[in-house]
Amino acid sequence: MFKTTLPPSRFTGSVLFKWSWLSLTIGILVGSASAFFLTSLSWVTEYRDLNNWIIIFLPIAGLCIGLAYHYWGGTANKGNNLLISEYHQPHLHIPFRMFPLVLIGTLITHLFGGSAGREGTAVQMGGTIADQFSKRYKIDSEDRKALLIMGISAGFASVFGTPLAGAIFALEVLIIKKRQLHLFVPSLMCAFVADITCRLWQVGHTHYEVSAPLPTLSISLLLYTIIAGIIFGVTALLFTKTGDLFSHLFKKGIKFPPLRPFVGGVIIASVVLISGSTRYIGLGIPTLIASFDSQLPTYDFIAKLLLTTFTLSAGFKGGEVTPLFFIGATLGNMLALFVPIPMSILVAMGFVAVFAGATNTPLACTVMGMELFGVEYGIVLAIACFAAYLCSGRKGIYSAQKIGKNKRNFYFRIRKKYLRNL
Repeated sequence: MFKTTLPPSRFTGSVLFKWSWLSLTIGILVGSASAFFLTSLSWVTEYRDLNNWIIIFLPIAGLCIGLAYHYWGGTANKGNNLLISEYHQPHLHIPFRMFPLVLIGTLITHLFGGSAGREGTAVQMGGTIADQFSKRYKIDSEDRKALLIMGISAGFASVFGTPLAGAIFALEVLIIKKRQLHLFVPSLMCAFVADITCRLWQVGHTHYEVSAPLPTLSISLLLYTIIAGIIFGVTALLFTKTGDLFSHLFKKGIKFPPLRPFVGGVIIASVVLISGSTRYIGLGIPTLIASFDSQLPTYDFIAKLLLTTFTLSAGFKGGEVTPLFFIGATLGNMLALFVPIPMSILVAMGFVAVFAGATNTPLACTVMGMELFGVEYGIVLAIACFAAYLCSGRKGIYSAQKIGKNKRNFYFRIRKKYLRNL
């Protein structure tokens, strides 16, 4: 049983050994789990692309997912929100069944043609693995918070190959206070171990390339970047609101939860088969890559937004982040028709900014953008991410997330001023 706690001010030898061992162990386990998940996801995606007829079974797949979560899911139904809730108000341990349920549910969703991502799955697997140590070693509630942070950072870092962003994301999504910033150390250690472990399993990550050099900094460039960031933020708000609307309609119209993904699957499969296009199902990585250097249809972002929010609201499993990348990148691609900033830079800005607005994590998204595209683009990525964050509304895609006071106060000041001017 561990008796040492993680102090906010200094590390003793026993504390350093304890958290180094936990970071190493959790990082290896989560990194290995992410490697298995990414490999399996690649296989089911390839199989679906070669056998599009399988989409007709999406309703049956949805029913199976719905029944599994209804009868065996329990608190695991809350997904990422359970991790956030347990951090702020710890009550119950994360049930281990969340791991297989979300893993299998996500693979089934992608195999049969749902539109979803992978971040939510990796984060939930990471949080589940990390929290098992709190039961095994009877760790107190404060140290358990550190474990949850480590699990989230490890899952995020290993699935995207961005360890620094993963470490920051875990703290930022939970709105860590200044006196808790010491938790960044185990978060960072665990994120790097998980990322290295995933790579050692020879699991690669998608490479994105910004071909255009950053234009000379000027007032006009900064203004256009802010305008683009505002548009990205409004789009993030639209994503959140659309998801809430679809969730409300499903809950109101279909009382028995397992039937929601069945009905949703019927509608999604019908839309895909009638349109004859599989462009907006799954992760959409080919379109994401193409958006950096080829002009795409202007409606790509809204089509992906509608299909993803509908898929997840119906009860299918997976994350929101890769679809948010798709939405932001294709929106940036469309904005290149009107905004005098090189296309690939606008795409990179949208890639991270819509995600920043939807998750209220502008700092993590800025760092992620620099890890993916290069530090030389940091200034425009930061401006776009923070503008999107401020314009994306009071709530994000994680309902259990507690929004920081600065954003809330900013929102109320703007609303008060606007109403007074009316």
